[in-house]
Amino acid sequence: MARTALIRYGAVPDVERFYVDLDEPLPRGTRVVVRTRRGTEIGTVLEMFGGEHPTENDVNLCVLRPASAEDEREWSALQRICQSEFNEWIRRIDHWKLELELIDLVWTLDRRTRVLYVLNGRGPDCTRLAIQAAAAGLGTIDVQPVGSDGPIHTPAGGGCGSGCGCHATN
Repeated sequence: MARTALIRYGAVPDVERFYVDLDEPLPRGTRVVVRTRRGTEIGTVLEMFGGEHPTENDVNLCVLRPASAEDEREWSALQRICQSEFNEWIRRIDHWKLELELIDLVWTLDRRTRVLYVLNGRGPDCTRLAIQAAAAGLGTIDVQPVGSDGPIHTPAGGGCGSGCGCHATN
């Protein structure tokens, strides 16, 4: 039965509705692998809603499966990699003369995208960071500005054309 769930995910947490098409129950606190706009990530179930008709957003944002022990090990390994890369990203931001303060970074579970959380409003330096990283061959970067109220989002179609406002791929 198709349902929706509120899921918390990300280093600076976002909470969104996700489409759930799994047979097993997902009680509050269950760790799950989810498909987000950025890629595959691990999240935590906050609340389930049964029998609701999923919206287009819910189908694009979906729970893939409960997180396995292997998923959790991979997530932890990726977090350790990000901790070791943190100072290098600070040096890059400084070298590229961007007025951004890096506060955290994470890999998506599928290793397709690095998410760089920066303390700043959404602006041109966010886009420049993603473009500079792509031009340097550093892979797909999603720059997520963070304000005092949490992640700062823009409507789809903004910025560099990817829909997030500051996402670039090499």
